[in-house]
Amino acid sequence: MLISPVLLCGGSGTRLWPLSRKSYPKQFVPLVGNETLFQASARRLSGKSGGLEFTAPLVLTNSDFRFIVTEQLQAIGIDPGTIMIEPEGRNTAPAVLAAALHAYSKDNAAVLLVAPSDHVVPDAEAFHAAVERGLDAVDQGQLVTFGITPTHPETAYGYLELAAVPGGDGAPVPLKRFVEKPDLARASEMLEAGNYKWNAGIFLFRAADIIAAFKAHAPDLMEPVKAAVETAEPDLGFLRLNPNSWAQAEDISIDYAVMEKATNLSVVPFDAAWSDLGGWDAVWRESGPDTQGVVTSEGATAIDCQNTLLRSDSEQLEIVGIGLENIIAVAMNDAVLVADTSRAQDVKRAVSALKEKGAAQATDFPKDHRPWGWFESLVVGDRFQVKRIHVHPGASLSLQSHFHRSEHWIVVEGTARVTIDDREQLLTENQSVYIPLGAVHRMENPGQVPMVLIEVQTGSYLGEDDIVRYEDIYARGQGAKG
Repeated sequence: MLISPVLLCGGSGTRLWPLSRKSYPKQFVPLVGNETLFQASARRLSGKSGGLEFTAPLVLTNSDFRFIVTEQLQAIGIDPGTIMIEPEGRNTAPAVLAAALHAYSKDNAAVLLVAPSDHVVPDAEAFHAAVERGLDAVDQGQLVTFGITPTHPETAYGYLELAAVPGGDGAPVPLKRFVEKPDLARASEMLEAGNYKWNAGIFLFRAADIIAAFKAHAPDLMEPVKAAVETAEPDLGFLRLNPNSWAQAEDISIDYAVMEKATNLSVVPFDAAWSDLGGWDAVWRESGPDTQGVVTSEGATAIDCQNTLLRSDSEQLEIVGIGLENIIAVAMNDAVLVADTSRAQDVKRAVSALKEKGAAQATDFPKDHRPWGWFESLVVGDRFQVKRIHVHPGASLSLQSHFHRSEHWIVVEGTARVTIDDREQLLTENQSVYIPLGAVHRMENPGQVPMVLIEVQTGSYLGEDDIVRYEDIYARGQGAKG
């Protein structure tokens, strides 16, 4: 059976702050293992497995993440079928409908597997087997969702109440109703009952059937989303939904818009390991604690600790815990989180508090990712700033100038092709160049390895919006960063 994966790749991941932020959310971060959650999700839904064959994925994301998506897929050798750009976040219902309409226009028999891109599913074969078990129900016009067998009374997840206690064969069971996130007492009762599953937000259906469900249960979404898809415009290999039509779509989840109203829903029980990594306590569990319940990263040391997560995500920063118990401590260059494990779900409150005080750390990641690579600020003063800039092989920054600053560039790795006004030159390691205020300039990496340089900015204003862009291979407009 040919399956078309749809990967939902938005969200802000506030419960995994400071590693996950609005500008670089958790799906792009290697939280567990060496691959990012997005890469692991894309790999899980690719190739052939048993009786399944996956097409190239359709990825829904926003404009800020489109090049990160491309870069991370290329790194694992997966070519996307379509990367669809949402002009603004409108929740999962419009996103799923847009994917279904697009897929149906290409193949009216398309079968879609819709999944968030930030889940951990260690046993891909078990998941593929569950998908196969759901196909018979799909053939009968059912909308299939996947229910995770609870391992503990969890209060952070929504639940699915099944019409009956599932048998041991993993066959689909009719869905009775959706259940909102419970308190601990109710979660314990549902765990004992045996006919409740965690709602993973993963769906399997024919494109035609989910479109029919939207027409029946959320008709107001049809016109704006259909218009956004039909008038979408290609943009450097991406498909950009029409922003005016998209803005008319209601901001609503697919559960509220369709699934809670539909009567043709079946649930495939999934008994293998799964996590949506909805908090640092989940990261601790999935990272394999030692006999003392301790998880440490490479830059962390635990002394006489129990049930503790110590993590450093900075090459220059070592974190040491002594005598800690039930503690989460995560350190980055610009922010440190220390919390009791039982308060993991309250980390999002820290993000809200930081936003109220205007702290950039609430939303901005230390590394600013761009289509050509990334940069990070090393030192910031009143009239100067020092950055490290990483440019991918073959990539190029825009041809640009600045009103308020001059720049010094020092190449420390690789080779840079530098344009300053009408002069072009190659710089190798340990060579430098000066860009006067107002000069039209560009840097490129003509080599086959990454190019790294140190940039020293001096001037009266050093903001990223001080830019006049003349040419840009990434088709970004005036005022866009980088």
